[in-house]
Amino acid sequence: MKTEFVRVAPSDGNNPPRVRRLSSRPVRVAGLLLLIGALIFVVRPLSHRSPTIDILGSYFPAWMVCIISGLTLTLIAHWIVQVCHLKPYLGPAPLIYSSLMIIFTFATWILFYQN
Repeated sequence: MKTEFVRVAPSDGNNPPRVRRLSSRPVRVAGLLLLIGALIFVVRPLSHRSPTIDILGSYFPAWMVCIISGLTLTLIAHWIVQVCHLKPYLGPAPLIYSSLMIIFTFATWILFYQN
């Protein structure tokens, strides 16, 4: 009895699937600007009772400082995602980063200005 060996092409079973990029930079920027505009629209009528913060002699509303800190923390989170190569594991980037900014903004408000 004669045994024949057949040459088999390597399979892609061990390689992870390629992830298609779902969004581009203009979409992210537009989403971020839309988020900031929505936050300003919602928070603006409430700002007459907001606490103020003295920064180098100028008084700023606390909500403005919270939005800036939320944006900064979101940019730091984006940098961590880039460095750790976690982008393929995230969902739609505009949704993820806008949600992170909202979470960081509200967390800053709760931690520092809840009273």
